[in-house]
Amino acid sequence: MERPILGGFGIDFSSIESEKFEKGVEFVAKKLLGYGVTSFLPTIITSKPEIYHNHLPLLKRKSGSRFGAEILGAHLEGPFISKAKKGAHPIENVVEDMGPNPAVMLLKMYGSLDNVLMVTIAPELSGALQAIEFMDQNGVIVSIGHSSAGLICGEEAFSAGARSITHLFNGMLSYHHRDPGLVGLLASKYIQRDLYYGMISDGIHTHDSALRLAHRTRPEGLVLVTDAISAFGMGEGVHRLGDQTVRVKGFHAVIEGTETTAGSVASMPFCVQRLVKAARCSLEEALECATLRPAQLLRIDDRKGTLAFGADADFILIDESVQIFATFIGAERVFLNPKPN
Repeated sequence: MERPILGGFGIDFSSIESEKFEKGVEFVAKKLLGYGVTSFLPTIITSKPEIYHNHLPLLKRKSGSRFGAEILGAHLEGPFISKAKKGAHPIENVVEDMGPNPAVMLLKMYGSLDNVLMVTIAPELSGALQAIEFMDQNGVIVSIGHSSAGLICGEEAFSAGARSITHLFNGMLSYHHRDPGLVGLLASKYIQRDLYYGMISDGIHTHDSALRLAHRTRPEGLVLVTDAISAFGMGEGVHRLGDQTVRVKGFHAVIEGTETTAGSVASMPFCVQRLVKAARCSLEEALECATLRPAQLLRIDDRKGTLAFGADADFILIDESVQIFATFIGAERVFLNPKPN
């Protein structure tokens, strides 16, 4: 399960023209089958209102098949984030004040939440806690990220309804012994609900020691994410992320002319392998972080991330190196590796 994924195979979900959007998402969905992905959340980064208004009505939930992985709903990463921790998000589109009525601001920005499954927000922004509560009450999974919040603010966000940290260690304050920030949420004694956190296990975003530390602190909450961008599956060169140009060399993607990391080009099988090595956990434990845990986060573990009776029967055939031999959705084979090593 992929969450978040900003694009891939030359398609950028935040900048593609509206008339090409549906076909672009379908193209990525088809390609993801070869990487063992059975369902995903297309992600739109910090953008102007018209991008959300044009794209979200087209981003309908769609069952998986041989034509592509299941589209679970949209993930909106921004624009309600911290300018100080924006990462590769365009600063001109960041909104740091949600006004006197955050619910109205959300709908004004996005147009509708009908096709939205998850939103990433910085909890320290004016009105953010009210927005979190509103989204939680309306069935939207809230994740916190790209934030300058301290530990107490993070705890307040989870009390208001947040369930996740978007990508731990990235786009947030560094851990400090007097205020551990959002990283400290993994050991908080005040969070009385489930807590999940994304980790980009690509060897670029997080040191192996950081992966190991997080996994040993709260293994039941770790959710592997690729944070893949349009360059995923395309090789080195120049690519797009929203309105910005990204240069890729090896596994490192940066905003052109800067050292700012701009998403990832790693696959989920690679991230699973990397977690096994870094956290020194079993392959079974690492696979749970790419299957069961994200399903639990999204509250769909009754049908996804499991082979229990009555579930959707989405699964993959792999070897010990996580090479994908075949992908199945609803017990139907939708991908067969023509040239396994």
